Amino acid sequence: MAHRAHNFSAGPAVLPVPVLEEIQRDLLSLPEVAASILEISHRGKPFLRILKQAEADLRALLSIPEDYAVLFLQGGSRLQFSMVPMNLLGEQFPSATYIVTGSWGKYAASEARKEATVEVGWDGQATNFDRLPQSHQLQINPAAGYVHFTSNETIQGVQFAAEPITGNTPLVCDASSDFLSRPIPINKYGLIYACAQKNAGPAGVTVVIIRRDLLERSRNSLPGYLNYKNHVDANSLMNTPPTFAIYALGLVARWLKNEIGGLENMLEQNRMQAQLLYDVLDESVGFYTGHAQPNCRSLMNVTFNLPDDSLTAAFLKEAEKHNLNSLKGHRSVGGIRASIYNAMPTTGVEQLASFMVDFRNKNS
Repeated sequence: MAHRAHNFSAGPAVLPVPVLEEIQRDLLSLPEVAASILEISHRGKPFLRILKQAEADLRALLSIPEDYAVLFLQGGSRLQFSMVPMNLLGEQFPSATYIVTGSWGKYAASEARKEATVEVGWDGQATNFDRLPQSHQLQINPAAGYVHFTSNETIQGVQFAAEPITGNTPLVCDASSDFLSRPIPINKYGLIYACAQKNAGPAGVTVVIIRRDLLERSRNSLPGYLNYKNHVDANSLMNTPPTFAIYALGLVARWLKNEIGGLENMLEQNRMQAQLLYDVLDESVGFYTGHAQPNCRSLMNVTFNLPDDSLTAAFLKEAEKHNLNSLKGHRSVGGIRASIYNAMPTTGVEQLASFMVDFRNKNS
């Protein structure tokens, strides 16, 4: 196998090697098709089988009930920041509540304000988004059309372990960076959206899971592509879909089912791998400082700082010599960000933890 460094990029991110190998084998010619996935019609039977199987595998992995539609769209989360309020708000529901726990939640609220009234149910900016709200801190308007939250903030490294309690108000989630990393109680949600390039596949496809009764809120006056109902009616084929990305997502879903054994097993692996890094942080007080408070640490993005910028630069340089790549933190947090998504092998996390200990011992 070709040399591969351990890729800790926040996204596009590491993909399972068996999936990459299957893509490599089939890229020139899909079995029984005699053409590449990059060449076949999105309306032909071969791709329709791929689309149907990808949806079936997602439904099986997440136990998605039939009263929820599954869509494969484009535009990433940024398009969903606009589509959600455009479709779910209007005269009957003129406002929404946003729980702002990091940069992506902040962006989502900002875009929603262009479409409707946004009430902030909690905002963690005062502490640079290093924590999550406790239940009693949430201020949710019961008349809101929905409550929006980001399940995992990629930049700050905070993650909800359980869903916010919103009563009868539909819960909307940007699950982009922890989608398929753990089971989700779908019936607690009105809508979930996730761009694929963290855990679910390459960049280019966004999964939307929406409770069908909420489709009645989508107004006919909306631009065609921005109307969820149109995409449901067209089975995600209103326009040419991102065929390759959907094909790859389907392979990832099958890998999770057949090789990992489902999302419960995936969650246990993710917990174990994250703990390897958090143990190093906890035993290195004064040298490594984790950004997220311990009770809301992400299993996907481990964020921490070193004592000064020169040590951070040295850490990154030395890490690359050990084939530990893409560890630079986002500019708003600084320091280091290790993104350990589903496909990150345990050996990669173990090597990073060992490197962190060695670097600390040599420089503290």
